[in-house]
Amino acid sequence: MTESDPVKQTVIAVDDNAYTLRIVQHTLSQAGYQVFTALSGEEAVKIIDERGLPHLAVVDLHMPSGMSGFEFCRTVHQYSDMPVIMLTAVNEENTVLEGLEKHAEDYMVKPFSPGELVARVGRVLQRIGYFEYALQPTVIVDERLEIDFPERNAIIEGEPTLLTPTETKLLYILMRNAGHIVTTEYILRRLWPDEPAFEDRLHVHLHRLRRKIEDNDDTTRPRYIVSERGSGYVFYPPK
Repeated sequence: MTESDPVKQTVIAVDDNAYTLRIVQHTLSQAGYQVFTALSGEEAVKIIDERGLPHLAVVDLHMPSGMSGFEFCRTVHQYSDMPVIMLTAVNEENTVLEGLEKHAEDYMVKPFSPGELVARVGRVLQRIGYFEYALQPTVIVDERLEIDFPERNAIIEGEPTLLTPTETKLLYILMRNAGHIVTTEYILRRLWPDEPAFEDRLHVHLHRLRRKIEDNDDTTRPRYIVSERGSGYVFYPPK
């Protein structure tokens, strides 16, 4: 991937109101995003399974036909750290706080300004980091390694190796920032937002992940996930 051939950033919009979906799709498409739409959380999960993870989701809260917006977030965040903007008519303080503290990067209340939506999407993507591998059912890292995030599989030379939810989410966070240092503090906060977590806990999961995906038994000489002493970790993309 070169700077002259960038990956188009993708958004999935999830709302049981077809009119709202049309507005969101038109607004974000005009702003240069590739937009997929789903009328339910279940449909959105199916699209992600078939097409791969988008860069961001814009999600309604109450969808009476099936899973709620929060349930959709919990499902996807079992294996990724995909950023979410809640877009809903619910403006109760407790609900807003739950959304921001547990599920989403931002929270917008309907009716909404299309221009504000574009600005918030851009701000979240800029803050969270650019994931150039997004929207592929199986993410090809190099000729040896592929990752299927929804199925939590690392496919090594054609053979799948099951990853735990924490290992999968950790790998997603590092791959989203491929080539850049991700601080230990940031990783801890994203992996365990609702509970105290310490570096030793991260080391255990990182060690197990390396044993599964690295191409030699010596995890002190990793190919993909490299420790930057005193700073954090870097996922090195193929050269």
